[in-house]
Amino acid sequence: MAVQIVFETLSTTEDNENGIAAGWLPGRLSVAGREQAAALGGRRRSDGIAAVFSSDLDRAVQTAAIAFGSTGIPVLLDWRLRECDYGQLNGSPAAGLHAHRGEHVSVPYPDGESWRQAAARVASFAADLPSRWSGQRVVVIGHVATRWGLDLLLRGISLHELAARDFDWQPGWEYTAP
Repeated sequence: MAVQIVFETLSTTEDNENGIAAGWLPGRLSVAGREQAAALGGRRRSDGIAAVFSSDLDRAVQTAAIAFGSTGIPVLLDWRLRECDYGQLNGSPAAGLHAHRGEHVSVPYPDGESWRQAAARVASFAADLPSRWSGQRVVVIGHVATRWGLDLLLRGISLHELAARDFDWQPGWEYTAP
């Protein structure tokens, strides 16, 4: 049986508000981000969720804790759901980094990884889901790289196409993992 995946981005961080691309840095939710995380919990608590999987970076962990901490739904952290590792560019201005992300679809950032490597991490995570969560609905809290990995794997959207798009927030993306 398939696994129903609801992908939710982590909530707004202080870095987001300051135009910083955190990458693998921990980050911290802003006041608005904490409100968004509470709204996420309100949206999903009664949505038939069997488990929540979150990136292990602090900003995603904070989102999951606020949204689901008091629900009894298990929250499981997985490093494979992290953002792309920008290496030497972790913590750099987001505008400059995003303007050149298409150049790093297959070529790693200096001392970091490529978007293709990040998507492979997400594919490895998704491949493990059916062994325990078959026939169930789960929430995945992650980053741009997490969503792109799911879009590539489960929708066949190329990383070059994804890199050329702006990231438009919405209240969740639905996927089915075979």
